[in-house]
Amino acid sequence: MKVPVIFSSFLATVLLLGGCGNTSSNEGEGPSDNQNGATESGEMRTFTAPNGEEVSIPENPERIVTDFYAGEFLAVGANVVGAGSWSFSNPFIEEELKNIKDVGDPVNTEEVLELEPDLIVVMDEEQYEKLSQIAPTVVIPYNTAKNVEESLQLFGELANAEAEAAQFLDSFNEEAEAARARVEEVVEDDATFGIYELTDKGDFWVFNDNAGRGGQVIYNALGLKAPDSIDEEVIKTGEMKQLSTEVIPDYAADYMFITDYHPEGDSKLPEMESSPIWQGLEAVKNNRVFINDFDTFYPYDPISVRGQIDLIADMIVERAENNGK
Repeated sequence: MKVPVIFSSFLATVLLLGGCGNTSSNEGEGPSDNQNGATESGEMRTFTAPNGEEVSIPENPERIVTDFYAGEFLAVGANVVGAGSWSFSNPFIEEELKNIKDVGDPVNTEEVLELEPDLIVVMDEEQYEKLSQIAPTVVIPYNTAKNVEESLQLFGELANAEAEAAQFLDSFNEEAEAARARVEEVVEDDATFGIYELTDKGDFWVFNDNAGRGGQVIYNALGLKAPDSIDEEVIKTGEMKQLSTEVIPDYAADYMFITDYHPEGDSKLPEMESSPIWQGLEAVKNNRVFINDFDTFYPYDPISVRGQIDLIADMIVERAENNGK
């Protein structure tokens, strides 16, 4: 985003005043300096970012802005004042987002400045230079945390909320254990599970355990197994894989969970379901294909993953009952 000249002048003034040691007039609600100084709310500490860079951040961040990590911060009880637009389609944090400002996608630097954050955390480093002039800014690249436990540890450290993170993890593990017990009663020991997505362009993808679509629930929380082809080529590599129709049987599972992604176009599901190759899959023959909503199953922050546990467990149990198991 090209920053308007008026905003650039305003930002320069803010930075100049900060460099002169002026404090904010908001009585501790906003930062009083750039990322090299302390805020009115407390002392600074050093955080080592995933790239090894050491960043000076508030000891206890009070006003956090983030592009993609609203759910991660909310899971550890942090105060998020601004979040990227995509977060607002997440049904699992809808209530928490009511008092949080949508700062756009990409992030609108002008709106971030108005929120007076004392910590900014982004996935995309493209705007780092601009944002880091407003407040201490940390870049957390996509897929840094591999599961809920790592996510809670990382964002608990950022927010100085390790106790809250541990409490969330305990609750998460209890819910996962209860759901796992329900699923084990209806699923064969050698059953395999796969996660896929069909797009509005007709592309068909298979996903790993840490790219949303319910992967963290199925493979981590519920401890279910993938077919060898998916385990070797997708989960262990950490990659997603696009499949042509002809090779879908090579990556098919006994249970197939498919997100139907068509935000602006028509669903390609009817076309896929009419394919002879699709009709020949064991999961189709045994009524073990689950078509899922994208907005519900794309998110992979700890709150969303916890919310998806019972949804997916219920699907498996109810389908087993319908199939007469």
